[in-house]
Amino acid sequence: QARLVESGGGLVQAGGSLRLSCAASGTSGSIVGINTMDWYRQAPGKQRELVAEMARGGSTNYVDSVKGRFTISADNGKNTVYLQMNRLKPDDTAVYYCNGEVLLDREGSTWFGWGQGTQVTVSS
Repeated sequence: QARLVESGGGLVQAGGSLRLSCAASGTSGSIVGINTMDWYRQAPGKQRELVAEMARGGSTNYVDSVKGRFTISADNGKNTVYLQMNRLKPDDTAVYYCNGEVLLDREGSTWFGWGQGTQVTVSS
């Protein structure tokens, strides 16, 4: 089994930046790495939406509303995926969640799950 832990949320003024982190770790030992990772967000009263995704091999995709402002990246040595968010807008206010597949061992066992979420609030 594994866990995903997000960090880096907070309160920022419009136009500012934040970098979210999602660290993957094993619950009963080390992991091999991260296969895929997505970032979602959920604003009050709205459905959870996919913001950015990183596939195996490193290809990325973004929802139109964040293209050119957000960047998803990975540090494989740290088993951590980041979401760099620039030129933030009040509409970006939401709880941000990472969701991904972790490679548990060399035999190919995987775990898929969600982090606990981190709040991002952008003031106007």
